[in-house]
Formats: sequence, structure tokens, C-alpha cells
Amino acid sequence: MENILTIEHLSKSFTLHNINKHIKAINNVSFFVKEGEFVGITGKSGSGKSTVLRCIYRTYLPQKGHIVYNSKKFGPIDLAHAPERTIIELRKNEIGYVSQFLNVMPRTTARELVKHAILEMGREAEFADRETEKMLDHFELDRSLWDSYPTTFSGGEKLRLNIARAMVKRPRLLLLDEPTASLDHASKIKVKVLIEQLMKEGTTMLGIFHDLEFMQNLCNREYRIQDGQFVSS
Repeated sequence: MENILTIEHLSKSFTLHNINKHIKAINNVSFFVKEGEFVGITGKSGSGKSTVLRCIYRTYLPQKGHIVYNSKKFGPIDLAHAPERTIIELRKNEIGYVSQFLNVMPRTTARELVKHAILEMGREAEFADRETEKMLDHFELDRSLWDSYPTTFSGGEKLRLNIARAMVKRPRLLLLDEPTASLDHASKIKVKVLIEQLMKEGTTMLGIFHDLEFMQNLCNREYRIQDGQFVSS
């Protein structure tokens, strides 16, 4: 299997101007993810795990380093230096991102959220309707909730909707940013089942979790991060 993602010497820092403080979030991080793998990143809160994922998704722009993603459309491309238009295209069609938070427009239903994800890929409305229903069924979201606003959902329901919205695009690469944080045991089991289904479908995943027990028998490999640097697992 070839690498779908190769990270080289990645560094990101933040300046808190109000207190004149400079914080190094990650420093000289290098690793790789092969196509079809599930790779886990572990570490304490504040160690830099989320910063790594946000640099890959380009929510953050790194100061140094390279993030080479083997795109289906563009071929090998450095996400750290790619044009914004290219990043938007990849988010629409190839790279998904799921966190414990569901940020949505108010008064937008669960059905509309998933349908919009399909429509922005340029598909027709009739196709979007069919795929939306199939995906909401696939992720076991109660049919009585499909036309409800997610603000009323439980944490587990929001998470499943979040994953459904990301997976309806069938991304080649899915980034999971602590999606199980604060969920009860039953909800975590449901999430694990969903992730295993996605792995069987061939999605490559890079995930971070506080719950190390959750990651057992799930990840192919693990990296541990401490004070912004990768250390031996």
C-alpha cells in the first residue's frame, strides 16, 4: 500500500497578543498514513493532537513543514501550501472531518444537512434525496429525527449525524477529532461499529481519542504526542 498522507517536519505556533506570549503547539512532527489504514494519535490534553488534524484539514496554516496528500483528482499535493480553492475542492470531494461538535446553521434539519453535502458535490436533487435517506438509515438515525433540528439531538445523535454528513461524500480520507469525548459507553460502542463499517468500505482514517480502550483492536498503528512532538509508542 502506498502512502495517502506523508507529514514532514510540521510545526505550528500561536501568538497570544493580549499577554504577549508565544506558544509552540507542535514542533517538527513527521509521520505517514498508508491507504486503507486507521492510524491513531494519542496524548494528554493540550499536547497538540488536534492541531495536527487541523493543519491537515487546513483549518490552521502551519508555519513549517509539508503535508503531502495523494489526491485522486490532483495527484500528490502539499496541503500546507495548496491554494485555498484546491483545499475547498478536496473538502467537498475527498477529505472529511468529524469532531465531537456539530456546528450547523440554525433552523437546518438533519435531512437538509446531509443533502447539502451531496448537492455541493454537483449532484442532482433527486439523487441527493435518495442518498440522504440511505445514509441516515445506514447510520441508524431515528427516522422521526430526520426533519428535526439537530440542536434538540442527544450527543450520540449529533455525532452520528456528523459522521453521516462526512461519509455521504465517501471521502478517501476521514479525520476524527476526539468524536467520542463525553459520550456514554453505549454511544461509544455505536461509534465503534460505524467506524469498523467505514474501514471495510476502504476509507483511510486518522483519529485522536482520549479513551485508549476505545482504540484497542481498531487502529492499525498508533503515534503518541507529548509537548507538541511525537515520541515512541
